[in-house]
Amino acid sequence: MEPGAAECRGAEAVGDRRVVFDFRDLDTLFVTSGNPAVLYTSALMASKVFVRLTRRSAVRLGLLLVCLASLAAAQTKLRARDLGVPFDGTPGPYNAISDVKGVEVGNTTLISGSGKLVVGTGPVRTGVTAILPRGKASRDAVFAGWFTLNGNGEMTGTTWVEDSGFLDGPVMITNTHSVGVVRDSVIAWKVKRGDPDMEGYWWSLPVVAETWDGWLNDINGFHVKREDVFHALDSSHGGAVEEGSVGGGTGMICNEFKGGIGTASRLLGAKDGGYTVGVLAQCNYGERSQLRIAGVPVGKEISDHLVYDRDTGSIIVVVATDAPLIPTQLRRVARRVSLGLGRLGSYSGDGSGDIFIAFSTANPGAASPNGLRPLTMLPNDSIDPIFQATVEATEEAVVNAMVAAETMTGIDNHTAIGLPHDRLREVLKKYNRLAQ
Repeated sequence: MEPGAAECRGAEAVGDRRVVFDFRDLDTLFVTSGNPAVLYTSALMASKVFVRLTRRSAVRLGLLLVCLASLAAAQTKLRARDLGVPFDGTPGPYNAISDVKGVEVGNTTLISGSGKLVVGTGPVRTGVTAILPRGKASRDAVFAGWFTLNGNGEMTGTTWVEDSGFLDGPVMITNTHSVGVVRDSVIAWKVKRGDPDMEGYWWSLPVVAETWDGWLNDINGFHVKREDVFHALDSSHGGAVEEGSVGGGTGMICNEFKGGIGTASRLLGAKDGGYTVGVLAQCNYGERSQLRIAGVPVGKEISDHLVYDRDTGSIIVVVATDAPLIPTQLRRVARRVSLGLGRLGSYSGDGSGDIFIAFSTANPGAASPNGLRPLTMLPNDSIDPIFQATVEATEEAVVNAMVAAETMTGIDNHTAIGLPHDRLREVLKKYNRLAQ
């Protein structure tokens, strides 16, 4: 996929046809038999858009136009810096986790229905996000470490990450009640590809994390399916990363504004090794009254349209770097995510699952079972710039998620408002913090 790619999927109708639109050749239209209707878009106009629709041409055209509008919006969404939010540090070219070479991100977004909750039918506001440390073509594990700030949540596979020091495969993020199907689907995806892991074993302990989207989504309807997980993995890409109400972040709420997926990165200077640190967060936590952006009490200044009026939900954060860090160092990096959240006013409430994982793409082949493995390691005395970059990128990733996420109405007409851009700028200006 090209930078700026977007995906959307919505179960809007029932049918038995699968239509593939190829925007590189608009005269080409492939129709094959398929399963019940879903709407898939994947990539920009230069790539293919996959749509499964009913035979009714009006519905087909309408849904296609909706997806095209979504694609255009994904390419023009404002980010926090565009609004004048000041941040420390130097971002990478995409200001995203994908600035770490080799890292790919994919999403499947599920949106359908409106009105009263009918369990098993909808409304649906959910999805799944995939982060692949070395991209989908690689079987090479990475050094990793994880940390839980508050354990009211789930991240599978971390027992083996802790013991082995390796992350073998993607990090997946979804809703709380879809962890099982996503975990099993990752194994099925690996089996389908036909290759064992680098150590030669035909087994897998996938890392799958979750946050709860049951205020907007029919979470007990179990709408995330195997094909959705496959799509997120197969459509993963480098370059610009989709933010806001996409993938696993589709139905999430952050600081009682609409939340979702956010990302940011930092480039270290030459004297610090020139390394890159990237962060991706699925944001579903926080109490509005505690929210601070750039040190400004934004939550107190914009205090209407509250959702819970307490810290409810969770946040999952993935940190990537190309710095040569070993697992003990990466556990220390994962802990520093907590400080980035603290800058935003989080106190990690009892009901919040705040779980973080960090990995390094350095030392390729370290998991190979053949012979002694040559490794490089950054000295502990040189790790402070990595810590600082992690804190800064975490702070910005969360704000980017809120800036990108638009107002959404879900089950029983529950509504989470998007962070109003104009009011945010007014508040920053009031406190002399609006960047010019």
